[in-house]
Amino acid sequence: MKAIIIGGGWAGAAAALSARKQGAEVHVYEKTDLLLGLGNIGGIIRNNGRYTAAEELIAMGCGELIELCDENAAHKTVDFPGHKHATLYNVNKIEPAVRNYLISLGINLHFVKRVSGVELKGKEIKGIYLHDGTYVEGDVFIETTGGTGPMGNCMRYGNGCSMCVLRCPSYGPRVSITEACGLEDIMGERADGEFGAFSGSCKLAKDTLSEKIQKELDEKGVSLVQIPKEDVNKDKLKIKVCQQYALDAFAENIILLDTGHAKLMTSYYPLDKLRKIKGLENAKYIDPYGGGKGNSIRYLSIARRKNDMRVMGIKNLFVGGEKSGLFVGHTEAICTGTLAGYNAVKYAKGEKMLILPRKTAIGDIIAYANYRMLKMKDHKTRYTFAGSVYFKRMEKLKLYTIDKDEIRKRIKDNGLENIFSER
Repeated sequence: MKAIIIGGGWAGAAAALSARKQGAEVHVYEKTDLLLGLGNIGGIIRNNGRYTAAEELIAMGCGELIELCDENAAHKTVDFPGHKHATLYNVNKIEPAVRNYLISLGINLHFVKRVSGVELKGKEIKGIYLHDGTYVEGDVFIETTGGTGPMGNCMRYGNGCSMCVLRCPSYGPRVSITEACGLEDIMGERADGEFGAFSGSCKLAKDTLSEKIQKELDEKGVSLVQIPKEDVNKDKLKIKVCQQYALDAFAENIILLDTGHAKLMTSYYPLDKLRKIKGLENAKYIDPYGGGKGNSIRYLSIARRKNDMRVMGIKNLFVGGEKSGLFVGHTEAICTGTLAGYNAVKYAKGEKMLILPRKTAIGDIIAYANYRMLKMKDHKTRYTFAGSVYFKRMEKLKLYTIDKDEIRKRIKDNGLENIFSER
């Protein structure tokens, strides 16, 4: 049984791992030369409710990617405004670690292989076409292409191509597999009704910062530098994808996190203004290179799906990550990708697919985000275990906890212990 995964970000890597555990022959097609996509410039896990979700995934038997992040952490149990007990993984170490682990499991990784189309037979995909015309058949397909790019979208809904880690000019535009199947995608909206949202952070070269800031980052993992009052712009918080960071503290301060580079927690910041701030006089952007002007635009291609992660309208197509909803974050991508990979193989085998119960945080966010998007037509709210609307819901429903024993008991009581490892 052959499972084809389109897109090698965190969701695609998780789907590959999960499908492989169920015995599938797994092929991942990634348009660039790297796995993890935006995970190469992210770096935050386990903050707030993401801790709960990470431990749920581990208890369910598919937490290896979380554990790789833990093993490659630059800092653990970091607190910063609005966020507790974060782990900051080193973005310069994580991709090779994940790549080597997936290869060790016999997962086939195909790089610089952009999927450009599909062949349909009724309501099922028979195979995919690569950009060079190559045709590849499969039994089940999992789309984890996200909703960022291509360049035209960043120009139309943002400030132009920001030269981000996805590198559309080098590797070509993202192609929506659901749209290639004739389905209509949903586009996320901002508060003002404009489509898409700016990625929420940039990367600065750590050695271009003052010795004081470098020392704080090395020792604590976080450094806060006050922004001059005349440059405080709270309106910028509305355009960010990361609503969990839409707090006044993020407008009033430069917040830096150590993820190997210095992670600047704002969508973009003009370089001339940035260099007026004490300690940042020599600051240089690492990602995006156009971080003084803009950032990548996300949430422009979301599939209509069921809570088993299967796409509505195509029987053997599943989705994970940002393609599966208005989700924010690596943990969220890993969770949705894991379920998509598991259920894709279950479908191919003719076995019952899994819908995670809403007594779990992972099951609840998958169902809640889908209800809000499809039933309530809410295309503006984003969902993350780490803050904003969904973290408040976690607290209200008493789903949030950092007690590992309590989390393991919850998973066991719901009959889900090691569910993703069983065949």
